[in-house]
Amino acid sequence: MADPAITIGQILTKKRDGEELTTDEIGFFVRGITGGTIPDYQAAAWLMAVFLRGMTRRETRDLTLAMRDSGDKLDLSSLSPHPILDKHSTGGVGDKTTLVVAPILAAAGIPMLKMSGRGLGFSGGTVDKLESIPGFRSELSISEAIDQVRLIRLALIGQSADLAPADKILYALRDVTATIESLPLIASSIMSKKLAAGADKILLDVKAGRGAFMKTRDQAEELARLLISIGNEAGVPTTAILSRMDEPLGRAVGNAVEVEEAVQLLMTPGSAEPTFLKFCTELAAHGLIAASTAATEEQAIERVKDLLSNGKAARKFGQMVRAQGGPDGCEAILASLPSAPIKHAVNARESGMIVSIDAEAVGRLSMEMGAGRRAKSDVIDPAVGIVFTHKVGEQAAKGEALAHLHIRVQDEGKAEDFERDLLNACHIDGQPDAEPELFWMIAL
Repeated sequence: MADPAITIGQILTKKRDGEELTTDEIGFFVRGITGGTIPDYQAAAWLMAVFLRGMTRRETRDLTLAMRDSGDKLDLSSLSPHPILDKHSTGGVGDKTTLVVAPILAAAGIPMLKMSGRGLGFSGGTVDKLESIPGFRSELSISEAIDQVRLIRLALIGQSADLAPADKILYALRDVTATIESLPLIASSIMSKKLAAGADKILLDVKAGRGAFMKTRDQAEELARLLISIGNEAGVPTTAILSRMDEPLGRAVGNAVEVEEAVQLLMTPGSAEPTFLKFCTELAAHGLIAASTAATEEQAIERVKDLLSNGKAARKFGQMVRAQGGPDGCEAILASLPSAPIKHAVNARESGMIVSIDAEAVGRLSMEMGAGRRAKSDVIDPAVGIVFTHKVGEQAAKGEALAHLHIRVQDEGKAEDFERDLLNACHIDGQPDAEPELFWMIAL
């Protein structure tokens, strides 16, 4: 029972002055914003105080648990004895790894009930990608999703409105009060939803670089270690990897074009863009280790390669799409995807090696083309996007296509502006000093 003497004014004063809030004070605040007794202007003041003064690790854990307990918590115990694994990425440009990694892990026998969100800003959302498949239904009830996981080991669904409602309130306020970039607020937002989702173990992919929220490796590691500690202290074993997000992941950025690339990797992994294939393989291997179905990384990687080469992962993705209202099988999925009416080639202005592609600039361009949202109410076009023919570390000749822009009819007049923006995001060096670093992944 909270101390009846606690007031929001007391909480604001303490945090403004850099003092540590008690567990009861944090619980009082979260219950107040969820129940509507603390108005938005006081919640916004609290967010700014946290942004400026920070929180201790104990405060951050208490905030996470209070947000977790602000709504429903899923009970996935009926799916035991297998450990239920949840995988989460902090987001990036061209990040369609859930579409590859989740079916690989499900094909390995690991139950995967994955809740994903819609995209906002230059970072795309998994639900938007999946809903570019005609007929696909992401809004399953929890009981429907559990039944589907029991049957085929895999369900990819939209975030439940009843999970961690306090986070939805605070996130909306953070977006309009310039308090997004706060480590305790980021960590509590991520982990409150993950802990409420009922998984036995959590695997986190924390990205760093130009196309990620955390711009440096050190920032990403600090966030990852905080997330791990919160999960472990809450009784849910949590592991994380750090991964690079300076250039877009894979060749496709958009919605239908990313689904196509993911499905093609599942069907014919040997033809996939090498960095994308390597990343998905290693992330899935870490998932097998986290779920205790592989003892070593080498063993796990071999298992992942087998599940891709024998078609089991592709069949699992097809089963999931069919169960959720989409076409039957990967070939049918590919045939059903919407296609933009205009494919505009973007040609290199000079010959040389591509030494960098600015992921954030590419993400913002794809949003401008209609593949993303500035506001939650914006409607996206699932067919538009960008497909690269050349990536970092590859040679391009002057006049050779670097990428194709998939454009709407109404935007045909903007094609040259889009082309200029993409060319400005690509740095070609005739004589680079060194080979660019293409990939890194660090397990914590």
